[in-house]
Amino acid sequence: MPTRIIDPSAGASGAKIQLAPRPMDLRGKVVGFIDNTKEQADVIAEAMAEGLREKYGVAKVIIRRKPYFSKPAPTELLDEIAREADVAIAAVGG
Repeated sequence: MPTRIIDPSAGASGAKIQLAPRPMDLRGKVVGFIDNTKEQADVIAEAMAEGLREKYGVAKVIIRRKPYFSKPAPTELLDEIAREADVAIAAVGG
């Protein structure tokens, strides 16, 4: 059976969606992580935060944990990240 690669940015139907704009440089930016509560998500987010600060000059990292891995993040949490961060990453644990 051939390997199948699915691009999550394309959505379930395969239809193309417009991606959010990406900054050219992370120096001085605030990066937000949404921890999905799965195993090691907090450890992964902290390690990535450290690397982003050291290697790319990120000014600040905000890590917020959603209540349940099996449910979408609450609107309030998403709004907070949107207000405070220049870039957001959904942190995935195992």
